[in-house]
Amino acid sequence: MSIPALELNDGNSIPQLGYGVFKVPPAETERAVSEALEIGYRHIDTAAIYGNEEGVGAAIAASGIARDDLFITTKLWNDRHHGEEPRAAIGESLEKLGLEKVDLYLVHWPTPAKDDYVHAFAKLVELREAGLTRSIGVSNFLVPHLERTVKETGVVPAVNQIELHPAYQQRDVVAWADEHGIRIEAWGPLGQGKYDLFGTPAVAEAAAAHGVTPRRPYCAGTSRRASSCSRSRCAPSGCARTSTCSASSSRTPRSRRSTRSTRWTAPDVSVRILTM
Repeated sequence: MSIPALELNDGNSIPQLGYGVFKVPPAETERAVSEALEIGYRHIDTAAIYGNEEGVGAAIAASGIARDDLFITTKLWNDRHHGEEPRAAIGESLEKLGLEKVDLYLVHWPTPAKDDYVHAFAKLVELREAGLTRSIGVSNFLVPHLERTVKETGVVPAVNQIELHPAYQQRDVVAWADEHGIRIEAWGPLGQGKYDLFGTPAVAEAAAAHGVTPRRPYCAGTSRRASSCSRSRCAPSGCARTSTCSASSSRTPRSRRSTRSTRWTAPDVSVRILTM
């Protein structure tokens, strides 16, 4: 399986499709990630709050895959924004992952009520300069959070990982990111089972017109909205206009189907219907 890589605004690159471990039980994480790596995933997305970084680390160690061929993301949780907590938090994550650095470190949520997300991102800048992460970014940031972060730190995040699918398109966030060179990474690209996205008329019509299952035009359409996708829960993901996708699942056979889906390219007319 060959997954395209996309360049970030800091010169690094990110695989367009990732495997996320949100809600994967710690006891199952090593197996799930090992199987994902076996079928070709190289971008693994975890977070401190998931409680399964150790399982990800064990799978990495057992894989025999060169470190430079992997892209590992983890995230700073909401109660670690203040003071020097970001440095302590990434140290704990690196120990659990068994790594000297991660490829992408994200502020998981802005939590504006605490009003310390700008400080947290400023500390991520220091962590990047210290060599503890190659790239830095944010997650779940809306336009006001992004504007303030860039204005006060002078640094543009490389990635904003947000919930993104046809039922929740966040057009203003995507547009702002496009204007400022931020890659959008989609989590929950299939809606986490909350919506009958495959059953919508636009998806069904596009699938019938091209003789494919609904999954394929849906994934192609979603990837046009993000640059990258992170599969969330048991949903296989596609990435077209999003920059990247991360999908999470402990059921690897569905991961196989999702990677097949990304190899089919929908004609532009179908993609326009799906992303309107």
